[in-house]
Amino acid sequence: MPSQSSSFMKGMILGALFCVFLSLLESLSPGSSTELHQHHHVRAPSKVDLQGLSEAKKLELSQKMQVYCAIMVQPKILAFWATANNTWAKHCDKAVYYTSEPDKALEAVDLHEKDEWLRVRKALIHTFQNAGEMRWFFLAKATTFAIIENLKLLLLDKDSSQPFYLGRAVKSGQLEYIEYNSGVVLSYQALRQLVLAFQDPLKCPEQGHSLWKLSLEKELALCLKYGGVFAENGEDFQGKMLFNSKNINGLISDSRAKNPTNVVEGCCSDMAITFTGMSPSQMQVMMFGVYRLRPYGHIFHDSLIFMPPEGSDND
Repeated sequence: MPSQSSSFMKGMILGALFCVFLSLLESLSPGSSTELHQHHHVRAPSKVDLQGLSEAKKLELSQKMQVYCAIMVQPKILAFWATANNTWAKHCDKAVYYTSEPDKALEAVDLHEKDEWLRVRKALIHTFQNAGEMRWFFLAKATTFAIIENLKLLLLDKDSSQPFYLGRAVKSGQLEYIEYNSGVVLSYQALRQLVLAFQDPLKCPEQGHSLWKLSLEKELALCLKYGGVFAENGEDFQGKMLFNSKNINGLISDSRAKNPTNVVEGCCSDMAITFTGMSPSQMQVMMFGVYRLRPYGHIFHDSLIFMPPEGSDND
């Protein structure tokens, strides 16, 4: 009798494990709608594309292109928080910080949530509810350095009423997702569909899609895919990556190893949008190089100018 009981219990445990395994496969499977998806490489317009626009159209595009930056912070990385606030975040049309707990040093929305995935969900809901006239959204960590004007160039000819979800696209099995450390871009329609998915526990459960905890970026991709929104890779008009998972030093080292005769050309795009893995002091140096250092008398032949937000003290 004890032997039969033991065999029964083993069978129950094996059956339960098999069900869990199937559940995990189900959550990571793209499903029938995803199988029809053709991966796109979303590219920024070229100089030729911009030259073909009328002056009136250029002015219209430059004025209406606004980006809401949702920046995730924590008191334990206060130095990054302060650095982002004093550097690249000033170039966002609206920058809102979201935190897990209050801190008197800087203003942020306290979400009262320790779990990172639940915190990002709450932040994105708050972003959608407070979007106003904003139609493009940039989700980033305070440890990411971003060049917002280059992001606006990438989005310039894109339609925010279409479900765009882009950044540095990574593939894990059959699931494609956007790398969180390099920044995540959402159109208004993509964010709208995501917030609707949050309301459906079958499509986007608060505790995740499987018993094995997935990374935040994969959970986000799974919630978006149920609404028909898929990860797209952001590139310049030459096909170079715009969202980088390394800092400048790392990118140059990689280029030197792969292409020692042309390190700069092989390193990264002239219109790069994000870099990661930098210290606060390195971010300050990046700010100096990007916005303040310039050759006197040199004229850049840019087709249009993105004006800073009203009342901003950006560089």
